[in-house]
Amino acid sequence: MLDQTRTPIFTALKRYVEEGVLPFHVPGHKQGRALPEFKEYVGERVLAMDLTCMPDLDNICNPRSVIREAEELTAEAYGADHAFFLVNGTTSGIQAMILALCNPGDKIIIPRNAHRSALGGLILSGARPIYIEPEINHDFGISMGVTPEKVERALNEHPDAKAVFIINPNYYGTAPALKEIVEVAHRYNVPVVVDEAHGAHLKFHPALPLSAMEAGADLSAVSAHKLAGSLTQSSFLLARGDRIDPKHLKAVLNISQTTSPSYILLASLDVARKQMALWGRQLLDRTLEIAHFIRQELSGIEGLRVLGEEVIGVPGCHALDPTKITVNVQDLGLSGYEMENILRREYRIQVELSDLYNVLLLISIGDDWEMARQVVKAFKDIASHRPVKNVVRFCPPLPAIPRMSVLPREAFYSQTRSIELEYAEGEISAEAITAYPPGIPLVCPGEVITREIIDYVNLLKKEQADLQGPEDPELKYIRVLKDTVSLLEREAISRAGRA
Repeated sequence: MLDQTRTPIFTALKRYVEEGVLPFHVPGHKQGRALPEFKEYVGERVLAMDLTCMPDLDNICNPRSVIREAEELTAEAYGADHAFFLVNGTTSGIQAMILALCNPGDKIIIPRNAHRSALGGLILSGARPIYIEPEINHDFGISMGVTPEKVERALNEHPDAKAVFIINPNYYGTAPALKEIVEVAHRYNVPVVVDEAHGAHLKFHPALPLSAMEAGADLSAVSAHKLAGSLTQSSFLLARGDRIDPKHLKAVLNISQTTSPSYILLASLDVARKQMALWGRQLLDRTLEIAHFIRQELSGIEGLRVLGEEVIGVPGCHALDPTKITVNVQDLGLSGYEMENILRREYRIQVELSDLYNVLLLISIGDDWEMARQVVKAFKDIASHRPVKNVVRFCPPLPAIPRMSVLPREAFYSQTRSIELEYAEGEISAEAITAYPPGIPLVCPGEVITREIIDYVNLLKKEQADLQGPEDPELKYIRVLKDTVSLLEREAISRAGRA
């Protein structure tokens, strides 16, 4: 057992600042001397802590002292064999996981609603995605998790896949049957890598869904800054088992992550880990009490519906993180976007996200009872001024996943042209179009645009849904590939050559 009261990086950083070292090294602001206006606002100490790699502060590319000790403490706290500190966000962790496992052309089984950082990993690695559809909750218009049955079906069809990529939990707090998925994948000796951006707190309370490491996954990228208290852009990459070489994983990180890490971010990871390891259970006890109070109060307001335990056990949702509070506001005659604007403009409350139907409140160890009472009061006040309506917003079933014509990497590097979406049927898309709700791409780079997709986009535009991805925010135009030989054509040529 390691001493979880230690904070190696933070302690070394404080020692450096307290020694009053004269800095003839980067960063060039020299402890804030070159940035007086900023220094006056944020304070002298935080700028004195903005340091770089040096002997007594270790080196993130080849850690041997304080960073190495801090990562070992984190691995133990999270039940992993290895931990790596990330200062390029969980995005860098997700991309490193894919790069570490997939060579160009290798298959990876991946949910269709994976974060855009996963698409970046596909482009960088040249991997071939085998998409599986997540389940959909039509009442709230949100995507949930994938099922073990769909994962097994994909592995049966693609036993040569190099990895299974899973989200645990998703943005709305729904968690898949991760332990069962891991068991399925490991029967095929395929590693499971997990986007755990919203799961940094899971390990530290039994009332929360299983964490990736607890479920037996091989890798997970964890946003400590979202729910474990560290600063924005700071994350962990966790590894366990022998399916992945930790030295190779570190080598991948060294080519994708900065060589000049922010020591303020590193120190915040160090302290956040200590806090969760020592007092996570108590902190989360209070957080869960606050979340339960908000859920109970909002559920009693006419015109609001709160995503709750009724979804546990339905396909795609094995467990629910109650600290994510999804509030459907349709019956108030509002879209989630409108509700977000009202809360911010009139009550100075900012929600985590909004979509066509819902707003999402994120409750963390940083919330207190006064904040909880204020947000409940705001919702009650808004609802009291709006008559309840029977509002139906049109959200038809998603189109079928289109045929992949070229790999995402090839689509990214190909020459492209911009055409009107209305006339893009049969073209190969160079962009992704993702519809919110339910947060699932309609088309990804390298896939053939169908008439069904074009019609669906037009319907959602009429509903004022959020459509993200293309360069053209109006989505009148879309970028498509010029003169490219499709993946299927290339495979046919290759078969003919072998014959």
